[in-house]
Order: sequence, then structure tokens, then C-alpha cells
Amino acid sequence: MTIANSVATTPRPLSSRRAAWHAYRALTMRDLYVLGRNLPVLLLQVGLQPLLFTFAFAYVMPSIGSGLGGATSFSTILLPGLIASTLTLQSIMSVTGPLAAELGPGREITDRALAPLPIWALGLQKITSSAIFGLVSTLVVVPIVRLVHAPGNAPRVHIDNWPLLVVTLVLSALLAATLGLLLGTAVDTSAFGALLGLLLAAATMLGCVYYPWTALHPIRWVQVLTLANPLVYMSEGLRANLTPSTGHMPTWAYLGALTLGTPALGCLAVRRFARRVRT
Repeated sequence: MTIANSVATTPRPLSSRRAAWHAYRALTMRDLYVLGRNLPVLLLQVGLQPLLFTFAFAYVMPSIGSGLGGATSFSTILLPGLIASTLTLQSIMSVTGPLAAELGPGREITDRALAPLPIWALGLQKITSSAIFGLVSTLVVVPIVRLVHAPGNAPRVHIDNWPLLVVTLVLSALLAATLGLLLGTAVDTSAFGALLGLLLAAATMLGCVYYPWTALHPIRWVQVLTLANPLVYMSEGLRANLTPSTGHMPTWAYLGALTLGTPALGCLAVRRFARRVRT
């Protein structure tokens, strides 16, 4: 007897409509079970960004409002922070996106590992390329903030030390690209997209993008907490070099963090990258 005849002659215990209902219910129960298991993560994903926006604009901004200064336009405060956040986002995404595909099931990274250079140099090349991409992307931010503003609220940019500005930009781009390589090798590729969104949202809201670090003095615990965020040093470094009148972190503080943090995280990121490629 053929398989087709066997299937045709086998009696069905349930009608087709009832079987479809059982299948529908089983699939729904299965999805609800998975939802229940992942509910804490889901709630974190959904609620973190609104929570951070509310925290930044409904708690932090009113608390430090008196420290921003009425004569300073918000576009002046925003310009360095937007450059820093764009630089960070694009540098991270330009390394993590391709890396997630290369370290995925297809293991495309194996082809790159066959190039005649050490694996650590391959990781360093990814950092360099991503940093360059991040620097180029910042060219879009400046004209936008300079042109899009209310009448009389143009950002006031004043650059005293061009070499220091260039050093700050380069170190910021390298640090952001290094963070991208580190995240790309430390996080599982299946969960990378959701986690990256959460991390970037948290980094932006607490990265002194929308307010100077010095203005956080009225809420001291927030000011201290933000020191763990690398974006703070990028924002403050650019604020010190582009809009110094808004108040900023001391030069030794942001420059020391960028100078020491970039090679330290770079060594860790390249080491993890080499380990992931070999496994």
C-alpha cells in the first residue's frame, strides 16, 4: 500500500475544522508561553526608551534648568552632543552590523581570516574603518544644526584650538568603533539587535547629549553615574572645543578618559575578536 493510499484511508479522529481549531489553540498557547518566559526582557525593551526620555526631559532638564543659562540657545548646547551621538552610533553600527553577519551561522569571517595578516590586525582594521565612517557621518550633523533652528537661536560655535578638536574627534571615533567591536564579539548575534537598541538609548539619554555635564551638579548622583558612560567624554570633549561658553568637563578629564580608555578597550576588543574568530 502506498503512503498516499494509507493517508487517504486512515480515519481522522477530528473534523478538519476541529483539528484546525486545536492547532490554532496549541500555537497560540505556545506563543503565550514564550511571551511569558520573555516578558521581563520584553517589558525592558518596550519601557526603557520612554523611561529614559521621561527621566532626561521631565526630571533632569527641569532640575538643571537654572544651570543652563537663559542666554545660551538650546541649539548651542545640542550641537556637540548630536555630533558625539551620531559619531558613536555610526561607528558602532558600521562594525557591529557586518560583524554579526560574519560571526553568524555562515561564518563568513573565516574568509577574512585567510588574509595574509594576523587576526588581531583584522580586528584593528575593523576599528579603523568604522572610525573613519563615523567621522564622515558627523559632516551631516553640523549643517543641520546650524540651519534648522528658531529665529535668533543659531548655535554659537567658537573654536580656539583646532589641533585639540581634531584629536578629540579622532579619539572619540576610535573609542566608539572599539566599543562596537567589543559589543559585537561579546553579545550573541541572535540578541544583538534588541540589546544594541537598549544600550544606545541609555547611552544617549545619559550621555550629556542634551545638557552639559557641569549642569548636572544639582543632582549629584546622576552626575557621578554618567561618568561610566563613554559618550559623556565624547560629548564634553566636543562641547569644550566647539561651544566652550556652555560650560564643560575639564580638559584633563575628558582627554584623559579618551586617551586611556581607547587603547584599554581596544586591547580587550581585539582579544575577544581573535577568540571568536578561532572558535
